[in-house]
Amino acid sequence: MRGLLISIVVLGILLVAGDRVAVVLAQNEIGRKVAAEYNLTPDPSVGIGGFPFLTQAVEGRYRNVDVLVGEWSDQDITVRDLDVRLTDVSAPLGDLVGGDTSNLVAATATATGVVPYDTVKGFAPEGVRTISNSPEGLRVTGTFSVEGIPVPGTVVVTVAPTAEGFQVTPVSVQAAAGGPTIPLALLRSSLTFTVPLQRLPLGARLTAITPSADGLLVTAVAQDVHFSDLP
Repeated sequence: MRGLLISIVVLGILLVAGDRVAVVLAQNEIGRKVAAEYNLTPDPSVGIGGFPFLTQAVEGRYRNVDVLVGEWSDQDITVRDLDVRLTDVSAPLGDLVGGDTSNLVAATATATGVVPYDTVKGFAPEGVRTISNSPEGLRVTGTFSVEGIPVPGTVVVTVAPTAEGFQVTPVSVQAAAGGPTIPLALLRSSLTFTVPLQRLPLGARLTAITPSADGLLVTAVAQDVHFSDLP
């Protein structure tokens, strides 16, 4: 009886060890694939959720896979703290261990990251001095041209995703102390601008943008993601 118990314990340890080895191999291969497609250095950190891993691997389906990219740049736009969560992922374990991710498919890919305000400012019209979050909303300060006359002021803007990226639009304006009143209508055309960030890695399109202390928190979603179709 004692020998049987010892054998069961040893078998359990071997199964757990094998489970962890398999999950590390699969995570490393997914990380290498994403890094190669988007020129990332170093490879992103990948975590496959759920335990035991081998139970999911036998089925070839994984509940969620988290890809922690960190910093990513595209079209002179830097996104920090970029994380991508893949859900309902299907991929044969043999392919992953063998270095083949072409058959990997995810039902959804949800990416989140932060676009620093300095990056946003780089696409703003001349005269914008600062962009920051405030209790009133996203606030832009600077000197703005009103019928050819430079006037200092503060503008509260909204940010929304569009087909070209995300658009910054003035919604209210406050003149500097002692300065002239600035009609909002005059600023809407001159101070509305677009940051050309349309997608995040894995084809995720922007769906939501929220101002935060460090920058714009962006969320992007893609459906039916096939690794074989990555650019």
